[in-house]
Amino acid sequence: MRRTLDTKPEPAATEARTPLTELTFRELGLSPELLQGLEEAGFSHCTPIQARTLPLALAGRDVAGQAQTGTGKTAAFLVACYDRLLKQPPSAGRRPSQPRALIIAPTRELAIQIHRDAELLGRRTGLRLVLVYGGTGYEEQRRRLQEGVDILIGTPGRIIDYFKQRVFDLREVQVVVIDEADRMFDLGFIRDVRYLLRRCPPPERRLGMLFSATLSLRVTELAYEHMNNPELVQIEPERVTPETVRQTVYYPANEEKIPLLLGLMRRLQPERTMVFVNTKRAADEVAAWLRGNGIQAAVLSGDVPQRKRQRLFLRFQRGEIPVLVATDVAARGLHIPGVTHVFNYDLPQDPEDYVHRIGRTARFGASGTAISFACEAYAFSLPDIEAYIGYKIPAEPVTGDLLAEPAPPERTPRRRGRGAAGTGRRSREKRPIGARTQAGAQDPGAAPEPDGTSPNPATAGGGPRAGGRPPSPKRRGGEAPGEGGARRKRGRRRRRGGGGGGRG
Repeated sequence: MRRTLDTKPEPAATEARTPLTELTFRELGLSPELLQGLEEAGFSHCTPIQARTLPLALAGRDVAGQAQTGTGKTAAFLVACYDRLLKQPPSAGRRPSQPRALIIAPTRELAIQIHRDAELLGRRTGLRLVLVYGGTGYEEQRRRLQEGVDILIGTPGRIIDYFKQRVFDLREVQVVVIDEADRMFDLGFIRDVRYLLRRCPPPERRLGMLFSATLSLRVTELAYEHMNNPELVQIEPERVTPETVRQTVYYPANEEKIPLLLGLMRRLQPERTMVFVNTKRAADEVAAWLRGNGIQAAVLSGDVPQRKRQRLFLRFQRGEIPVLVATDVAARGLHIPGVTHVFNYDLPQDPEDYVHRIGRTARFGASGTAISFACEAYAFSLPDIEAYIGYKIPAEPVTGDLLAEPAPPERTPRRRGRGAAGTGRRSREKRPIGARTQAGAQDPGAAPEPDGTSPNPATAGGGPRAGGRPPSPKRRGGEAPGEGGARRKRGRRRRRGGGGGGRG
């Protein structure tokens, strides 16, 4: 049975649908250590992007590759990288902290996945991998770099951080890989990428590879600027989205989105679902509605700590969490097997993000379903999306039987130092002194006593007025407000020799 690289063991029916070519890895003349690792993992045949790019890269040609998501781009550059390092030894004066290959990814999740795939393929090579990314493990990552590295994988910011501290340098780099290059532009990392490329050996002295699901004009300009006359490889560019994804769009009103989402989930009974939204606030709200209606869901957004993100991905992959509500941080480059349904609860404003979102399902030829809501707030994005993918998305009517009657959303636990959950008000501890009630005082909104008097002690026993300010514990008994301040002012005048008495 043939399996393609980047996939995990799946049922036979799924493997049969995986797009493969007749070209085998054994025919490519790979180094024995690399070939052994591939065969031990059960991988034999190449996908179309691998079959087109690997012969060029193994021959020393720079490559800029484009293919649909989930077709094995990661494996293509990892195989070429390993083979180059195994067949071309480093220079005699190279230090252990000088990496021989640099792989740059735009997000932490993608960097982690590349590192995981590299460990799988390179188990027999003896090459040392180091993964660096922000948000966690700063000293640990630094220590591993100092101990020695052959292949450095990471995000631009953390790589530059260690580089400027001279933990390593890039003078001995033999291979440079830029993954998801268009995302580098979207996230504002392109200046950092150019900074690193300029500190590597010149393009003619290293192998350069650039891969992305989409290759725009600005990405190809980057390739020709920092690569050695790269060969542009595009796989099926006429159709941007996978044919195995069944796409549907609904036109709900804003208040119908939650009932429609719940109704579709109850009708379709998806096994593993990703719900994409445009903001972190929307992600929290959607997840609360799902949990309040008996559907276990977790939120993945940019401000989730890295360790928690990794735990969420692991639990989602294991099936412990059936629904993941995410912003576009999870839409690029990540392989999460078995995602059956993708909901675009909010239509993305960038057409390329639509392609990456629905690419989370139907990985490696499997079938999947992508459902989009063209609501009042984001329907304006639909024409641009359809123009980008080259066809109109089939529409379905929003009928009454699709709209569920939702239960209330799960309440967010109250946070310390904040007001009531969901109110956004400040804590009552920060109100002016005159608005506080003394210890043991009853709430001002409480009902009056049977005799009609106020239950608040502050208004009893000769208080200033009903509902007024209670006597401050710092004032002398019986003083009216302001009286103590007048007496202190007269005392200061006496000490200055101005005589006693206040005004006449």
